Amino acid sequence: MRNVNVLISGASIGGPALAHWLVRYGFKVTVVEKAGTLREGGQAVDFKGETHNTVLTRMGILDDVRRLQTGGADQEIVDANGRVLAVIPGEFTGGDLEIRRGDLSRLLYERTAPHCEYVFGDSITSLTETPAGVHVTFERAAPRTFDLVVGADGIHSNVRRLAFGPEADFVKFLGHYYALVELDADFGERAMMYNEPSRMVAVGGTKATAFFVFASDPLDYDRYDAEQQKAILARRYEGMGWRTPEIMKAVSTAEDVYLDSLSQVRIDRYSAGRVVLLGDAAYGNTLGGFGTGLAMVGAYVLAGELAAANGDHRAAFAEYDRQMRPYAKIAENGNAGPFMAPSGGVRMLMRNWTFKSKFLLGLMMKMTDKYATHIELKSY
Repeated sequence: MRNVNVLISGASIGGPALAHWLVRYGFKVTVVEKAGTLREGGQAVDFKGETHNTVLTRMGILDDVRRLQTGGADQEIVDANGRVLAVIPGEFTGGDLEIRRGDLSRLLYERTAPHCEYVFGDSITSLTETPAGVHVTFERAAPRTFDLVVGADGIHSNVRRLAFGPEADFVKFLGHYYALVELDADFGERAMMYNEPSRMVAVGGTKATAFFVFASDPLDYDRYDAEQQKAILARRYEGMGWRTPEIMKAVSTAEDVYLDSLSQVRIDRYSAGRVVLLGDAAYGNTLGGFGTGLAMVGAYVLAGELAAANGDHRAAFAEYDRQMRPYAKIAENGNAGPFMAPSGGVRMLMRNWTFKSKFLLGLMMKMTDKYATHIELKSY
């Protein structure tokens, strides 16, 4: 088999999932991750439908995911006095199986670490394709040459920037930001969400300790500076009612803060020579509800096609693109921002009414089920 030496950038979900399959097929895999360690906690992610279930089963991790699942709870939309206005059912937000992102990441890492090389605290600085492969330089490690390079490094993909071009050419900002904050304070087991025009705050339940969505023009800040991000949240949520002052006080002392834009990736091809993109780097739609499932299915298809083509990357990447593009099309549409943080009272009422109407809720559930299963998986 050709092209057996593969470098994967990104150790969250898509990268370790791809490593799992590639190792099984006989490839030699190195995973490089900018963070110093695996990122614990994080928002809950979900799987739904036969397609996701099949991939988890074929990976041999379905029972482990079930063991670690959060059991997605209903979320209450409340007014400033805490009165329940509507309830978002757990099966809508949590699919068939819901699991914390950090728990899934650790599960995939523990399954693959004995069989491949993980390098934490480092990042790719250049990619140069040669007749012998891809010459890769790193921030810290010595240069190396790999047969193939995979960018599984998120919507702000470093690999995509190096191999395809500037982020602005491929990432569309959707006019909103979101934040996840791990709080020391306990806000109870009830998952509650409160809105004022163009901003939302949620606490409790299994999704994340605190969750924020707000409308904004593009912001200039350091995504790795927690204090900057807390300052942005403090300004944006100043004067908001309900329990927001109490929540923001807890945010001010939090250590784990993640603030990012709601954005979509728009790209005409998933590969460039010996470099290929996977997951959010290729077909991300922040808070679109399908990111983890797309990454897991994409890893299954990409690895399977490389194995079926005996390492012929041109044939494998073309078939991967052909299969994944229709399935990932849902990620090219929709914007969760206006739904989660409506711009006015009428839009809030309409959103809440969606969850009060069995017909409208059922229609949305059928649509998401259809999108989650809109691919025929090969048996590689």
